[in-house]
Amino acid sequence: MVNLMMLLFFAAWALYITLRVRKGVHMLQLNAYRNERFLRWANQNRFRAFPVTSFFALAALIAFWLAPWAGFLIGALIYGLACYFRPKTQEKKKLVYTSRVKRLLVTIGILHVVLVSVSFWISAGEESSLIWTLLLPVLAAIGSYLFILVGNFVNWPIERQINQYYFNDAEKRVQSMPDLEVVGITGSYGKTSTKHVLETVLSARYNVLMTPESYNTKMGVTKTIRTMLKPYHELFIAEMGAKQEHDIEEICELVHHKYGILTAVGEQHLETFKSLSNIQKTKFEIVETLPHEGTAFLNKDDENIMSYEQQNKCRTIYYGIDASDLHYRAMDISYSSRGTAFTILKYDGSTVEVETKLLGRHNIYNILAAVAVASEKGMDLETIARALRTLQPVAHRLELKKSSGNITIVDDSFNSNPVGAGMALEVLGSMPEKKVLVTPGMIELGEKEYELNKALAEKAADVCDYIILVGQKQTAPLQDGLQEKNYPQDQYYVASDLQDALERMQQIATEPSVVLLENDLPDTFNE
Repeated sequence: MVNLMMLLFFAAWALYITLRVRKGVHMLQLNAYRNERFLRWANQNRFRAFPVTSFFALAALIAFWLAPWAGFLIGALIYGLACYFRPKTQEKKKLVYTSRVKRLLVTIGILHVVLVSVSFWISAGEESSLIWTLLLPVLAAIGSYLFILVGNFVNWPIERQINQYYFNDAEKRVQSMPDLEVVGITGSYGKTSTKHVLETVLSARYNVLMTPESYNTKMGVTKTIRTMLKPYHELFIAEMGAKQEHDIEEICELVHHKYGILTAVGEQHLETFKSLSNIQKTKFEIVETLPHEGTAFLNKDDENIMSYEQQNKCRTIYYGIDASDLHYRAMDISYSSRGTAFTILKYDGSTVEVETKLLGRHNIYNILAAVAVASEKGMDLETIARALRTLQPVAHRLELKKSSGNITIVDDSFNSNPVGAGMALEVLGSMPEKKVLVTPGMIELGEKEYELNKALAEKAADVCDYIILVGQKQTAPLQDGLQEKNYPQDQYYVASDLQDALERMQQIATEPSVVLLENDLPDTFNE
């Protein structure tokens, strides 16, 4: 009887551990495999990292004192029911079973096998000491995320060596193409859109490769080079993201860029950067690492760019709308239902009329950056303007979508910074229809997160006819901002999740409405 119940217990326990480990590794992957970020997430989400159900199995220890077989049976039932009734949450970004993940899962599995083996060794075959074969697995289930941390720590030296091999191989491939020119793009916002605009324009003359999607980490750029860069490519556009100092510098040393675009510097990822000055310094790594013959392209309207003392005296091209002494300026800007129209004035006095389907003032800056690079590469302004007419909005970045019924969607769900969100609200404010905002707020803003989210709500209160906030706890600062602005309570709704928010959106769209979807938090921030 005891052996049968023990077998059932370990079967249910193994299934429970498998599900918990998969979820934990998913969270680790979303936190870039960094233990310190994973620990921060676990601390902020204790009930998800250490669910109450994992503690229920302690009841099996009490039952064990009545009869050992009863303890194993109760444990099996608890773990079995926990697996069966586990919450069925839809993942926005699924776990990717990379080679690294597979190696980590093997290591975690070995750690659990060792623990079970130790529990049997301690029990020494006596029925009274079988409690260890119950106690240690129960404790392991409670602390399953600790096994993930240990497994990641154990694998770290191996992963570092593997990554370094990939980095070295990618750098060799770039250096083996002496005629290849690399354009690096970074900024607190606008880098992905600028990348797409630049690729569209340069492709009118050159064979161009750009990093796909949001492959803006060192490993993402490395993967692009190793799998997609071909000998016939003349230009490589590398988007460069950063969450801590030296992230940009490391990518620059990998690709040996000749051109560097800095779109903007803003308060983003303050949780890791700690201060705006650290963000400035990190973003300017794309300029400071340029070679002597390189060229920097800077948004002169951005005060955080212009307040930084640039050390590298390489050639610098400025673009913008309002600042003085610009090399490329946008003038006579007008908006319509067809998009945006404006004139570009080059420093040599030449001009060109530009029409685009893209929305928002910030997209004008993105276009200006691309025009500046293409023009400095020798493309004439008329050719550039023709290419710009073919531009399509980047998915989830102020992407205009016609939905069913009365609703038109402005999808800005990939945005997550204060300036970009403010610009999106300006676009919404220019629409003649009923204006609706759906947002969970912004994240990774450190000590300023409350203040900046509250300010976003206050700005939204001046623009929107109806506001839907996603997540009761997450949107507390926005709720405070709306209350401070005396925004009518019957004009906003706090949804439990995104699905609830979308259902509410359909209910209130009784007339032609434009709905701005602003930011969509990753799975790590589900409440």
